[in-house]
Amino acid sequence: MAADERRKVRIEERLKIKIGEAKNLQCRSHGSVGQRDVYCTLSLDQEEIFRTTTIERTLNPFFGEEFQFEVPRRFRYLSVYVYDRDRHLKQDKVLGKVAIKREDLHSYHNKDHWLSIRPVDADSEVQGKAHIEVKLEPIVKGNNDNELPNTRLSVRLIECSDLTIKNGSCDPYAAVTVIYSNSRTESKRTKVKKKTVSPHFDELLTFELPNSRTLSGQNHDRDTYNIERDIEFSELNVTLWHDTPGMSDKVFLGEVRIPLRGQFTSSNAWYFLQPRSSKNRPSKSSPGALPGTQESLGSLRLNIHYTADYVFSSHVYDNLRDLILQSTHVEPVTSSAAYILGEIVPSKLDAAQPLVRVFMHSGQIVPMIRALARWEISKVTDANTIFRGNTLVSKMMDEVMKLAGLHYLHSTLRPAMDLVFQERRPCEIDPTRVKDPTVIEANLANLKEYVETIFQAITTSALQCPALMCQLFHDLKELASLRFPDNNEVKYSVISGFIFLRFFAPAILGPKLFDLTTEQIDSQTNRTLTLISKTIQSLGNLVSSRSSQQTCKEEYMMAVSQAFYTERHIQAVRHFLEIISASSNPGHRSLDSPVVLKEGVMIKRAQGRKRFGRKNFKQRYFRLTTQDLTYSKMKVPSCSVAGKEPLCCIPLDQILAVERLQEDSFKMKNMFQIVQPEHRALYIQANNCVEEKEWIDILTKICQTNSNRLKRYHPSAYINGHWLCCRSTNDMAPGCSDVSRGLEAGLQMNLDPDRELQRIHSLFIAHMDRLETLKDACECQAVYTGDICFLPSFVIEDVQSCFKTLTHLQEVAFTLEQEHRSYLRSLARETKYGSKQAPIGDDNYLLLAARVGRLDSGMLRKTYSMSN
Repeated sequence: MAADERRKVRIEERLKIKIGEAKNLQCRSHGSVGQRDVYCTLSLDQEEIFRTTTIERTLNPFFGEEFQFEVPRRFRYLSVYVYDRDRHLKQDKVLGKVAIKREDLHSYHNKDHWLSIRPVDADSEVQGKAHIEVKLEPIVKGNNDNELPNTRLSVRLIECSDLTIKNGSCDPYAAVTVIYSNSRTESKRTKVKKKTVSPHFDELLTFELPNSRTLSGQNHDRDTYNIERDIEFSELNVTLWHDTPGMSDKVFLGEVRIPLRGQFTSSNAWYFLQPRSSKNRPSKSSPGALPGTQESLGSLRLNIHYTADYVFSSHVYDNLRDLILQSTHVEPVTSSAAYILGEIVPSKLDAAQPLVRVFMHSGQIVPMIRALARWEISKVTDANTIFRGNTLVSKMMDEVMKLAGLHYLHSTLRPAMDLVFQERRPCEIDPTRVKDPTVIEANLANLKEYVETIFQAITTSALQCPALMCQLFHDLKELASLRFPDNNEVKYSVISGFIFLRFFAPAILGPKLFDLTTEQIDSQTNRTLTLISKTIQSLGNLVSSRSSQQTCKEEYMMAVSQAFYTERHIQAVRHFLEIISASSNPGHRSLDSPVVLKEGVMIKRAQGRKRFGRKNFKQRYFRLTTQDLTYSKMKVPSCSVAGKEPLCCIPLDQILAVERLQEDSFKMKNMFQIVQPEHRALYIQANNCVEEKEWIDILTKICQTNSNRLKRYHPSAYINGHWLCCRSTNDMAPGCSDVSRGLEAGLQMNLDPDRELQRIHSLFIAHMDRLETLKDACECQAVYTGDICFLPSFVIEDVQSCFKTLTHLQEVAFTLEQEHRSYLRSLARETKYGSKQAPIGDDNYLLLAARVGRLDSGMLRKTYSMSN
């Protein structure tokens, strides 16, 4: 692979983690001894990304929360911290954590694991790396031939990167300590660098061995004397500290230990910072958070789904792309590459996600789902079971609705959901869950009111349903009606099964997963959402022949369902379903009022300020809609009222560029800029790197159609009379860097077909044994006769066409795998151990080499298999 092609390869990582439950947490030593109020935080290294709801009064909390996100930066550890919200001490106490190295995430992939909670020690909470140059060289003082050459150790601390923020800031300096062979130590320190996690020190510190004895007499041999010398350099310790003026205890940030004995002469490398060594660690009961010898503080159940895709240039995937897209024309559809992928992968969702994005990007998602749905419906004998299972076409429909219908979902549900979050009225109607049975009637009234509000929001939203969803609903209704012409209700039930049971109900149950809220949800509100979701699911069955009594599993839910099993509600559901499936081309959809896309608290710098000052930075509540971006002092209702207008309103057509801001501008992390006309820039700091990426992505996406978008911008700020990036003194100077590659225009989905094709390739490679089993079945059972071949959970309707597709898939997968092997080999050759990309102190370089070796052996097996 050529060097320019290697540079185009990008690594895309995604994490999905479900925090299930914790067990056997330690008791408190005060207050409610047998109880704790527990929550968890999810962190990349020490940067908090997400936080769960607090579960009160238990030592065995159940969370059941799932978080998923694109990984925005490199990290060493994925950590889940467990906290106790201690009301007595009025502060939260960390109970322990589970930390998993990035290189080990694959071993936990997509399975539940119980992991021990380990103590958290401040001396082990380190991150970052340091660039250190060390030279050991002889020096001679004067011209005295009888004086032995001395030895000097030169240590240059060049820079550090990604240090830990302590107490909201980072003012680092380094203490450089030399340990001699006689246990004597000598220390020097660098200057303090203020307000930065990536300090540039570039300081040279020198050390010399104790004075040497002078040679006496002509017969004294110099070499013999050197052997007798018993003092030499033994070890170099470079320790990073956070400067805390006025405090007696300095804050440890990490250290690097470099042995100097033996043949050591010099080194110039990057090193990962390490936890404080045991010999330098103050006496504590728990030595650290990671080693397996520590006592357990309970256990935590996690399910982690981690993917890292090496994505090549688009042309590399041409053959795979063509093979997948041909699936819409293959007859029968069971011989298509898309169908085969869905059958060989155990999780239909894993196959559906990349397939949907590839077909959507090419504009062929409608004919593909129609082909799969036609085949599936043809095998159904009971109309009530259509799409009730987790088949490939069902999962693909789920993914289409999530991608195409997210903004529709927000505009429909957000006002009603916000009401539930704000009022927090109790809705529990299960007699086994309430202490006082007399409150059930009032709770039932609250629940009915919430359900009615959401029901009205859904059934009056038909005109806002996205055109793509309407087209698919129209096709599914048509196919079901043709299959069951005597069933007048199937045309409704086939759609309600998706829009109610698979779209609205899951969003109500898990609002965080659908970006309906970013706030913490308490246990009572969670229960309310569960009851509302159950009711909405039953409302989806109002148009079928099944009565409310048949659709309610819990007796206490009967009262709610019966309240909505009326002619008015049935007609409302049918009218809604008729509209969203009435035509394959429902026309242009326009929203009468702006839809809130994203909102939250961030820190912004006052616009127009040229000088740097901490007072210029203010915390504001930002709200992005389909019309504008606003910020206010505090959260206000979506519709402005008198006296509560936002402090600033930026129409979307006035946003010319959205880009990250270099840290050197204000020495603050996670900052980005919104460039407006006349080079006015609004500088904003997000709470963490994931939130920063989300804001940049969505702002760039919805502003993509602006005709006056900038092509170049300034990556740093204009401060003290000049741009920090290009040093130009003209504040109106054109940008000095190209803007980033834009996302999809308008409110379209952010699709990355090359990455999805890489995911499809990885799935085929991971399940190549199943592919070979299918091919063997075709070869041995009916290649020439065309008989139907039955395998467990798979039907080969046309053996010859299926055999042809399987053969082609193997060839394409093999060719792509050769590209990956070539790339990883070249990467292993070019990656220098000790570079910034592969610092010393971790096994990432060795893991890369081992992976190449595994790939080589795997390729030998595939080559032999295909040649025979």
